[in-house]
Formats: sequence, C-alpha cells, structure tokens
Amino acid sequence: MTQNGFILMGALMALVIASLAEAKPPKAELLPRWNMKNYKKPTQDQLKKNLTDLQYKVTQKDATERAFKNEYWDNKRQGIYVDIVSGEPLFSSTHKYDSGSGWPSFTQPLEKDHLTLHEDRSLFRTRTEVRSKHADSHLGHVFDDGPQPTGKRFCINSAAVKFIPKEDLKKEGYKEYLPLFEGAKGPAAEKLETAVLAGGCFWGVEDLLRKIPGVKSTDVGYTGGLTKDPTYSEVKLGTTGHAESVRIVFDPSVTSYTTILEHFFRLHDPTTINQQGNDKGTQYRSVIFVLNEEQRKAALEAKKRAQLKWKNPVVTEVVDASQFYPAEDYHQDYLVKNPGGYTCHYYRW
Repeated sequence: MTQNGFILMGALMALVIASLAEAKPPKAELLPRWNMKNYKKPTQDQLKKNLTDLQYKVTQKDATERAFKNEYWDNKRQGIYVDIVSGEPLFSSTHKYDSGSGWPSFTQPLEKDHLTLHEDRSLFRTRTEVRSKHADSHLGHVFDDGPQPTGKRFCINSAAVKFIPKEDLKKEGYKEYLPLFEGAKGPAAEKLETAVLAGGCFWGVEDLLRKIPGVKSTDVGYTGGLTKDPTYSEVKLGTTGHAESVRIVFDPSVTSYTTILEHFFRLHDPTTINQQGNDKGTQYRSVIFVLNEEQRKAALEAKKRAQLKWKNPVVTEVVDASQFYPAEDYHQDYLVKNPGGYTCHYYRW
C-alpha cells in the first residue's frame, strides 16, 4: 500500500472512532423500551437500574407495599394501569373502586389474557396470587369479596403498575383503549363507595347493614390492630388490637354514607366501652373507620346526632382506616347461612 493509501485509511478509521464516541447510550429510564405488541421481561440488570427498590421487591420478590401508603389506592383519574416491568395493559379505571383495603382494587382485569393466577400458601392460608403473563411480575391477589356483578376484588400493589391517564394513552402507545373513556364523565366504578364499621359481633352488624337499599356487598373482617393477617382464634382473645368489623360497598346514588351511619348507631349500643351485650373485649368496641376527610366529618356529625338518642355518653371512636383483613369464610354472611344464629343486634329506635 502506498503512503497515500495509509494516510487515507487512517483518516477513515479516525472518522469511525469519532462517530462512535459521539453516539450517546440510551438513558437508563428508557431501558427497557416497552414494545406495545410484544411484551417481554427485561434482564435483571435492566430491572435493577430502572425500578425503585420497592418496585423491584414487589414485582420480583413478591413483597407487599403498605396499605394507604401507596401511590394509586385513592387515584380517581381516568386511564389504564400497565405492568411497571413490561408495559402490558392490566386494569382500567372503569373497573376500579374503593374497597377500603388501602390498595388499588378492581372488579375485573382490562385484559384477562395478560394475567395468570396461582395458589399462594405463604401466610398459612390459601390465597390466589395474581401475576402478569409476559413479565411474570407479582401484582397482588384476587378475592371473592368484591361488588357485583363480578364479585371479585383484584387487590393490586401500586408499585407493580404504572398509571397511564387517558390524555396520554395515544402518546404512550395505548390509543386502542381511548374508546373506553369517550363520552364518560368518570370511571363507572367511582359510583360505588365503601364504609368500614365495627359495633360488636360482626355477624349481627353485617346482617342488618346488608339489607339497606343501595348496599351492593358486605364482608366481615378484622381491622384497627397491629397483628398482620390475624385469625379469629387470635382476635377473639382481644390481644391483637383488631375489632370485628364490617366492610360495606354501596351505591351513593341510592343510599348515602350518612344513612348507613344512622343505621349503625341504631343497631348497636354505642355507649358501652368494649362491649356489646354479653360480648366483652376490645374486639367488640364501637368504631367508625374513615377513609377520607369527608367521611370523618360525616362520622363526627352522626356521632353528635346519636348522642341525642342516648342518656349515657356515646363512646364510638372515629379513626383512620387501616388494613382490613377478611375473616374466615364461615364468618361471611353467617346469619344467612345460619338463620336463627346468635346475634345481639337489633334496631333501638
């Protein structure tokens, strides 16, 4: 090769090196880039770079975030929820409702083919785990205590999903879901609200509240304590801090939160501390677990009105709602399954 040839080759190599030096690596937040039609799970290195510690622990290590201390439990905006790992569409705001659990809850999936269900025995009881199909992310669990017509409650970790508001659907590559929200004034599921009340043995409280017109569903459980995943055998000892409670899902266009509270103060004695009838213990205390400030205001006003009906001081507590643990199956709708069974609840006026 001539001297001029070496000079020319050297110049070409310099240009190649310069072009490679100028090429910028993709930003970390864009790895992995979601493929809207072919959802794939990124590598572990990519996941660790692009997920927060909590997102990684929830989706990859099956962790559970704190109730009422997560991003989407009270989100009422219109849009869809996609897998934080792969971007596959999972749930829609049109199926979201306030379950009182402290986590985003949905009556059904947006794309059922993007979910897989698995038996989970990790907490000494059988539950149904929900995972995403393509990324195999742990999302949460599904329970049979949701409102009709599905009767399901998909209880999902906020850290496992990303919310795409309806105005960003086209930009983010989900324009096919825009028709879900055309002409809609708000999510259909927002029409349902939740109340959580405790007034003694939950069998009798549930049996009377479930008959109020506008109540869509009820379930009994344990809340207000410190013990995680309590069982009846633990709660009945009065050492867990939990109260026997009822979660009520209702249609506010038919009945109101105030009306439900009026029934509540009529069906039990709110002047006895940690007692209803012969049932004694902190698990039988009178409590209104409020989900927001509007409920708190209504509860305090209802308590004042109730005091006019009772000679002794009304001792009902009004406190922030905490995690609600559904009770064992045999407790649900107990007096429906066992007509004539034990109850100390009746309308006082």
